Amino acid sequence: GYWNTTGIARPVTVEVILREFYPRGISVLFHGATGRGNDQVRFQLAANIIDPNVRVYAPWRDPEFLESFPGRQEMIEYCERFNLPIRPAQESRYSTDANFLGLTHEAGDLEDVTISPSFVEPGMGVWPWDAPDIPEYVTIEWESGVPISVNGDKLPLREVFVRCNEIAGRNGVGIGTHVVENRFVGIKSRGIYESPGMDLLGSSYEFLLQFVLDRRAREYYDELSTLISRQIYQGYWLDSATRSALASVDVFSSLSSGKIQLKIYKGNIFFDTAEDTLEAMPHSLYTDDGSMEGIGSYDHVDAEGFINVLGVSARNVGNRQYKADES
Repeated sequence: GYWNTTGIARPVTVEVILREFYPRGISVLFHGATGRGNDQVRFQLAANIIDPNVRVYAPWRDPEFLESFPGRQEMIEYCERFNLPIRPAQESRYSTDANFLGLTHEAGDLEDVTISPSFVEPGMGVWPWDAPDIPEYVTIEWESGVPISVNGDKLPLREVFVRCNEIAGRNGVGIGTHVVENRFVGIKSRGIYESPGMDLLGSSYEFLLQFVLDRRAREYYDELSTLISRQIYQGYWLDSATRSALASVDVFSSLSSGKIQLKIYKGNIFFDTAEDTLEAMPHSLYTDDGSMEGIGSYDHVDAEGFINVLGVSARNVGNRQYKADES
């Protein structure tokens, strides 16, 4: 998988644009998403939810438009003929969608899976093999699920992402993720993705969650995460199911405070250290009870009864169902 930086950007784009519609008396939203991709769904659903009265026009689904512009190539030729400032130019081998969370490279030569994707020029860093030959360490501090500092520097949230993009990108982290995916419309597509800051922050948060969530909380968190990611991908970021799931995630976020130090090297992220004190990580469940030494409040003898209870079901399986030659 990959960080869905494009999917999460679409409802934000629509919301900002529609805000400017009202004082100007505009009632039609049109977009350039093709009829084969996911973005047409995201733009449409976001507009429908935010303002059901706004009409959405999609040129790439208009038969008359398609007669003149059946594909991207014809559109590029048209724009270049009239000197319209677009990117990519005619010689580009792929197209790129970008925001400060990540880049998506698709189409062109990337549609040919016999061609290595290494010809793609990263826009947010370097390929892992071009990264420095020495590791870099980075410490991220979280407060109630929000990253608030990088390497000891307290930063506004936007600057946290910018700084993490810089650090991770120069080390090849989150650069060149290759995915052949199943689009919502049922078509398979190939993409190369960049999201260095998201990879760095995501790994840091994952290690933090390992300290603060118990087994049941973690299972539920993963279910919510899967639901929310699917909602984003399919264009339902603004609907009630997403809002409900996010409200549940807030409960876990309120517990997620602490500092995690990572070691990054040529596209890889490794856990290094954590400040596991009551002051630094107040909701950590990692205690001496888990030690193999004779410390903590957990009495090893207590495990005897627990294991015996678990063994009841195991013995029944052994007596009635298990056959050695089938193992």
